[in-house]
Amino acid sequence: MKKINVLIAAILMIASFSLTAQVAISTGGGSADASAMLDVQSTAKGLLPPRMTSAQMNAIPSPAAGLIVYCTDCASKAPHFFNGTSWINMIYGSAVGTTDVYSSATGKIWMDRNLGATQVATSSTDADSYGYLYQWGRLTDGHQIRASLTTTDLSATDVPGHGNFIRASGGDWRSPQNDNLWQGLSGTNNPCPAGYRIPTETELDAERASWISSDAAGAFASVLKLTVGGNRNYSTAVIANAGVNGHYWTSTISATSSKGLNFTSSSAVFNASGRAYGFSIRCIKD
Repeated sequence: MKKINVLIAAILMIASFSLTAQVAISTGGGSADASAMLDVQSTAKGLLPPRMTSAQMNAIPSPAAGLIVYCTDCASKAPHFFNGTSWINMIYGSAVGTTDVYSSATGKIWMDRNLGATQVATSSTDADSYGYLYQWGRLTDGHQIRASLTTTDLSATDVPGHGNFIRASGGDWRSPQNDNLWQGLSGTNNPCPAGYRIPTETELDAERASWISSDAAGAFASVLKLTVGGNRNYSTAVIANAGVNGHYWTSTISATSSKGLNFTSSSAVFNASGRAYGFSIRCIKD
């Protein structure tokens, strides 16, 4: 009887542990961090998620929000998570299903949505297709998220080392300025998926010239379906004109500024804008 009681007590202890305890997987015998239920610790090896094709990923029945897999054949090979509605690229922020768009006017190949957009635009004011707002020349580090935190500390390097939107009274988030960012497929801080880059003013202007009208309506009616995602002000970090105007960066520089395509209900023009502005990005295939 004593042995049975001991066995029952042991089972109850194990059951209690499995229900309440944190777990640490460690080569050094470390304990789990207080904020984690599972803490994998190593200085020599990484954590390997399930690897599968996009077809296999999309075939997962009723995926839970937060589920993570590595997509082996997506446009940009990267980890993806399910946000409750669609699979999202964890590096570039675009949804699975991103495909090439062939422009009948110029013969160029573009992504079918803005960086950070979760779907191809269904209208000019489709908020799910607005995507992120990037400061010119910066990589994908979190600053591009519309609700990212802000700072007034300018960066002295190409990589600020944080994900804050840099508010800059002088118009550029970097001091001193660097004109060599975003230049070409292998350009420093190119935020586009593998094989894509930021378009030049000439390339984006060729698309504009093919629109049925040089305005927001023409931008959406084009094969690119450009939207009016607004912009983020470089000094206040306030998002303005969302649902009204479209603002898209190019890689082209202009003195101490950079060129962007800005369109409204009545016009579409290229302006030299401060590089600390947050604009949309539509990537072109090299």
